[in-house]
Amino acid sequence: MTALENDTVPTRADPENDLSDRAENADTVDGSDLPRDPELAPGICAEDYRAALRRHPAGVTIVTLDSGSGPVGFTASSFSSVSLAPPLVSFNIANTSSSIDALHSAGSLVIHLLGEHQQHLAQRFSRSADQRFSDESLWARLDTGEPVLHGTPSWMRVVVDQLIPVGDHTLVIGLVTRVHAEADDDSASAPLLYHEGRYYRPTPLGSANNGN
Repeated sequence: MTALENDTVPTRADPENDLSDRAENADTVDGSDLPRDPELAPGICAEDYRAALRRHPAGVTIVTLDSGSGPVGFTASSFSSVSLAPPLVSFNIANTSSSIDALHSAGSLVIHLLGEHQQHLAQRFSRSADQRFSDESLWARLDTGEPVLHGTPSWMRVVVDQLIPVGDHTLVIGLVTRVHAEADDDSASAPLLYHEGRYYRPTPLGSANNGN
């Protein structure tokens, strides 16, 4: 198990793709006096829903792809593994995202699993789209054409398998065709996490041997 250690810089990680990141910060929420959102299930308060999601920590990823007219990328905290055989992964993207059209036309992409030292990239790829790739020292291209960010502990090249409309988002399911992972030893980077509107790094609660 791990505990979250605050990285001291409060900031939004994923304004395009994560409902919880668009919510206002609050220590407690009492939905009894808030208006009900008619688009949600009966009895569900939108603010209660957002508050609950804010309390769930998530790993931070950056998705990159080539649009045919240039590189496209965005920060996402909805990444998940789906299947081992075949190796499938998923993430979701808001239908209002500036990257949604490029994603629909792309056949492949790269998902970067960020390390704790890459908070600056998470912030960069949450800002204006025209600034994300402006520093060419931060990235290169794979031989298959997708942009890849330097210094990322783990990344996966993914062929888009399904784009499924789900509510106000699109669920992307992809087949992993290539994996890069740094050595799994004491020098390996800890992952970058996002929780309650802030970035964190994980710290162990006990020994890996005793599981406490």
